[in-house]
Amino acid sequence: MYTLHTCQSGVFCAVDRLDAISEHLKEPGTVVWLDLEAPDEREVALLSQEFGFHPLAIEDAVRDHERPKVDAYADYYLFIFYAASYSGTAHPLAPDFPQTVPKSATTHHDPQIDLRQLSLFVGKNFIVTIHRRAIKQVSATIARWQIPGSPVGYTVGAMLHSLLDAIVDDYFTLMDQIVDWIEDLEDVIFSRFRQGAIEEIFSLKKDLLLLRRIVAPERDVLNVLLRQETRVFQTGELIYMQDVYDHLLRVTDSVDTYRDLLSSALDSYLSLQSNQLNRLVKTLTLSSIILMACSLIAGTYGMNFQQMPELAWPWGYPFALGLMLTTGSGLALFFRSRKWW
Repeated sequence: MYTLHTCQSGVFCAVDRLDAISEHLKEPGTVVWLDLEAPDEREVALLSQEFGFHPLAIEDAVRDHERPKVDAYADYYLFIFYAASYSGTAHPLAPDFPQTVPKSATTHHDPQIDLRQLSLFVGKNFIVTIHRRAIKQVSATIARWQIPGSPVGYTVGAMLHSLLDAIVDDYFTLMDQIVDWIEDLEDVIFSRFRQGAIEEIFSLKKDLLLLRRIVAPERDVLNVLLRQETRVFQTGELIYMQDVYDHLLRVTDSVDTYRDLLSSALDSYLSLQSNQLNRLVKTLTLSSIILMACSLIAGTYGMNFQQMPELAWPWGYPFALGLMLTTGSGLALFFRSRKWW
């Protein structure tokens, strides 16, 4: 599926014929934007026929799971970027979860970051976007581009900035959603110890690592653009890319910060687990001491000797039970006074 638009002096036109792209590219002052979603072999072949792209560039553009990068060719650039969104699902916690937990913590999320590769061919008067699945930032930028008096502008550099800025800004939305999930996870850990929390922590750490592997190379891509002269941007347009670069720096720092928070949450989880085990062992140990004292009394009165003063005593049995109760209660009070129990 494809959409093809041309713009000349602020006048837009939707084009149906892909084989007419080369003719529009030759028109002075005309800007062409071709968007390809899940392109077939015919549409991929047109990239070489109409634009003259290098076969290696086309191969990288249509292949999935490419590393974010920028490749410079004779009269165009190939950019690989990723759009990211949060696609976590929610389901109730276990039925025994306490009702006193805050409402925000009564939902468990399976974190999952949905990454969608976006390949861009950018030349002096054209942009070609290629992606396997729909990317909302592309369609939204094209729609803004066609608004009368559009803030996007009509130059390729301004259009590229608007698209990359929309992608990077949505990273902040993603990070806000991840922060909410981390806060909910912390509430679950500290409100009531739950065995599945460690799986959720590792899952989210894995997703944040994946996001950083995308964001860090994208930062390097923009750094390359800012450090060398390009044929795409006009005078004064690089300052806008500097703003996008700064946003990527903030996202990268946020990812590192949240990974540290998750590491702290993991340490807290392990500390709570160890503390819970220590309390259980201490409780069992003190209970065993009390039972051992009672067992000593019961064992003494259970010895089969003929000459025992209490054998013929009518109050012997109640006395033995009372002695065990008194001894057990005394030990319990002693442990509590020492704050061992």
